[in-house]
Formats: sequence, structure tokens, C-alpha cells
Amino acid sequence: MNLTKSIEKLFENYIPSPFAIAVILTGVTVVSALIFTHSESDGLYVLEVLSYWEKGLWNNSLLVFAYQMILILVLGHVLVLSKPFDRLISNLTTLIKSGETAVVALSISTVLMAFFNWGLGLIFGAIFARKIGEHCQTKNIPINYPLIGAAGYVGLMIWHGGISGSAPIKVSENNHLKSLMRGISDNNMLNQLPETIGFDLTVLSSSNLITYAVLLAVIPFTFWMLQRQKSPKNFQLDALTKPQKLTPIKSDIPKEIVGIDRSKTAAIVFGSLILIGFLYNYKAHILALQITPNALNLLMLGFGLLLHGNFHSFLEALKHAVKGSSGILIQFPLYFGIMGIMKDSGLILLISDAFIAISNQTTLPIFTFLSAGIVNVFVPSGGGQWAIQGPIIIEAAIQLDVPLEKVILALAYGDQLTNMLQPFWALPLLAITGLKAKQILPYSLIMMGIGSAIFILSLLIF
Repeated sequence: MNLTKSIEKLFENYIPSPFAIAVILTGVTVVSALIFTHSESDGLYVLEVLSYWEKGLWNNSLLVFAYQMILILVLGHVLVLSKPFDRLISNLTTLIKSGETAVVALSISTVLMAFFNWGLGLIFGAIFARKIGEHCQTKNIPINYPLIGAAGYVGLMIWHGGISGSAPIKVSENNHLKSLMRGISDNNMLNQLPETIGFDLTVLSSSNLITYAVLLAVIPFTFWMLQRQKSPKNFQLDALTKPQKLTPIKSDIPKEIVGIDRSKTAAIVFGSLILIGFLYNYKAHILALQITPNALNLLMLGFGLLLHGNFHSFLEALKHAVKGSSGILIQFPLYFGIMGIMKDSGLILLISDAFIAISNQTTLPIFTFLSAGIVNVFVPSGGGQWAIQGPIIIEAAIQLDVPLEKVILALAYGDQLTNMLQPFWALPLLAITGLKAKQILPYSLIMMGIGSAIFILSLLIF
């Protein structure tokens, strides 16, 4: 455990906030552009580089992408705060009879939820872990509570290869790849890019589903073994206040408005209309396995309203959910600014050329996986990472004739894996469970090691 303790100390004492990391990376990118690239104009190059940054910062298509990703997190969170999900979690909790049952049930359900939506999986896992802790405390069931917390977080190790994964979901949109690579690749290479890469080649491909099935079997088994080997630890939890509890509405609001906010009929009608619109607009896309961010968010919005049963409950849940998106809300534009510098200065071509120089058709997916894992430690955002690293691996894959879907999945696997090391996305879970990062880190690192072996084998076999 010496290595684990060293990593804990590193994160506690030396790693700055994710926002500070984004600022540092911006500075590194600016300096790198000044050193390794040059301007064809006679002006001061540093000002030109800053203009590249500003241009990327407010890139319209990337800002739309950021809002889509934020909504995926927020609406997933809203869903899990609904009463039906609360009842589901409560019913599952009553089935817990031992620590082994707890970690197996929690890890399986969290992984399943995270495959559909990463925000849903994260918050579901956090609340379920807390409920299990309270249940076991009341029933005097011996458990290792930090291990329970790690089991509730493990869904973040499989999310990017799931339906809400940033890279697979964006490449399924028409012309996204060409839009991403325009200004980087020449016209000849742009013409080689497909209009879209559907989920049938990425998330729902046989290789990804087999990999996911192996993880779904191995992860719970590993938690079961750990629970059997680890001694129970004493812990004390107070009852968790339900976030979806309705708060009084101010008396100065007209009764008609209060009636609409509390009306079950209004929520059902509006939610149903949204789902009808979803089926009308996206039926063909779903059948073709092209699940876009807009389709996913529209589906969750409709179901969110139906499950909450009224606008007031939905909005109360929304208040709690929005808090969890504050970090990525401001970080996304900074990553887009980095992307702007890398694209317009030509730095991205230099990096992709270096990447190609050390790779071949076999090793490119492995190097992509490993580099994505490293980048995720410093850029803990799948969307931000795709904006920065996506063009590099696309350029390299085309030149080395590697299937694009394979390097996209390799990036997704690497990005999601090191969430078990980078505690940024664990913050909501830590707040709900009352645990600290250093308490779950020893167990999440074990999962990271197991995941590394499975993902690398998958990339080599398929």
C-alpha cells in the first residue's frame, strides 16, 4: 500500500484544482506554440497566438458541444433524484444482507447505469452507496464503507464507452469529423472522412459489448473478493436528506402559477409531448444506431418530467444537479481555447506527426489508450479531451490506415480508466457518502489495474 499512500499524498498536497490545471495547460500550450511554430506575418507572434486562443474560446460549434455535455450530466442527475429512482434504490437496499451482497449489487447497478448515462451512473452510485451504508448501520451488517464508496464510483471507469460517451456520441453526428478536422487536414484527407460513425461501429459494436460484458463480470467479482478479505470498519452516518423534497412556495406567487407548478397533469402532458417529438424526430436515427447528444438529452428531459410528476419537483432536483456541473461549465471554454491554439498555430500537426513516427497499425490504438489515460489526469473532461486529442488521433489513424472507430474507442477507454486515479468526478459521491478521496483511492486503483489489462487485451484482440 506504499504506492497508494504516495499517490494519496500527491493528490492531497501537490495537485492543484482542475480549473488551475486548465489554466496551466493553457500557458504550456501558448509557450509551446511560440517555441515550436512560427508566424508567416510580421506582427508580434504572441499576440497572434492569443488571438488563436480567443477564437477557440468562443467557437460556436464547440460551445454547443459543451452545453450538450453539461445537459447530459445535469439531466442524468435530475433523473436519479426522482421518486421512482428513490424507490428503486430503497427496494434494492432492502435486499442487502451482507457486505459481499452490498458491493456486488452496487457495482453491477452502477456499471449498468453508467453505460446509459455517466451522470446518472455517478449520482445513482453515490446515493445507493449512502443508502447501503445507512441500511447496514441500522441492521448491524459489517461492511467496509470505503469499499462501498469505491463500488459506487466504478461506473466512471466504463462511461466513455457507453451511450453518453463524448467521443462516440459526437462522431455519430453528421459532418462532425469534417468540422473538427477542417483547418487541420488538407482537402484530400477531409474527403476520406466519413459523414458519420454510428454506434454500430463504436458503443454497440461486438468488440465494445464483449469488453463491457467482461468488465461487468470481473468488477463485481473483484469487489466481492476485496470485501471478503478486508476487515469491516466502523462508521457513523446520519440519515441522508432527500434532495427531491418539495420546498414551500412563496405566498406572493399567484395561485394559478402554483397550481401549474404542482400539477401532475401539466408535467405528464408536457413530458409526453417531448417524448412524442423525440420518437418523431429521432426514430430513424435510433434504428440506425446514431444516438446524438440532442436525442439523448431530449429523451432524458421527457422522462425527467414524467418521473418527477410536477414542474416544482423537477426544478428542485435541477437546483441540486446544476451544482455538479459548475466545474466543467467554466473549464470547457479553456480547453476550446487550447484547441484553437493547437489548430491555428499548426502545433497539432507537429504532435500528430510525432505520434505517427512512433506508431504502426498495431501500436497506434495502444499508444492512444495510454496517452488518453495520462491526458485525463490533467484534463478530467471527456468532452474537453476529445476537443484536444481527437484531431491528433484522427490525423494519425488516417495516415496509418487504422479504423477510426478503433482509435475512438481507444481514446474512450484511456479517458475513462484514469477516473479511478483522478478524483475530480468523485466529488459528488464524496459529498453524498461523507467519504474522502484517500479512503476510496486504494480500491479504485485496484480496479484501474484490472481495467488496464482488459482494455489493452480488447484493443489487441479486436
